Amino acid sequence: MTWPIWEVWVIASVALLTGIAGAVFVVLTLPGIWLMVLISALCMWWQPEVISWKVVLALAILAAIAEAVEFFASAVGSKRFGGSKRGALGSIVGTILGAIVGTFAIPIPIVGTIAGGIIGAGLGAMMVERGIVQQTWKDSAKSGTGAAAGRAVSIFVKLGLAIAAGLFFIVAAFV
Repeated sequence: MTWPIWEVWVIASVALLTGIAGAVFVVLTLPGIWLMVLISALCMWWQPEVISWKVVLALAILAAIAEAVEFFASAVGSKRFGGSKRGALGSIVGTILGAIVGTFAIPIPIVGTIAGGIIGAGLGAMMVERGIVQQTWKDSAKSGTGAAAGRAVSIFVKLGLAIAAGLFFIVAAFV
């Protein structure tokens, strides 16, 4: 079946804009890849001949992988540098709180959110390790450093997955 070429271009344009927005959202710690999944599902509903369910499923799998990486990276970093399970949980809570505080404390778009999340992961792990687990300052700082490093890596991995998802969505409109 042949469909009007303008519909393909509309979907490709939507995919391009969604891919750009999705990558920006990921940097802001918002669900950018899930936005791509939602928009691709709407495009599939509108024109199933252009965007198939396989495209939507592939994007959903990428989104799930990206979320898992983001969720566990600071915790893994904390554990790898000698932190406890409670310290790992502190790094996750610290990431969320740090991203929120960083957004307002450093009023440079995107930079404040990223820096706040990284610093928050480190401080969250360090505070739990020192205050609850009763580790030494040196061991607590080591765990916090691992959590911050893990969070930094997760941001770039998730951004890479968001860019890959966006490119996949755009290419899928033409294939």
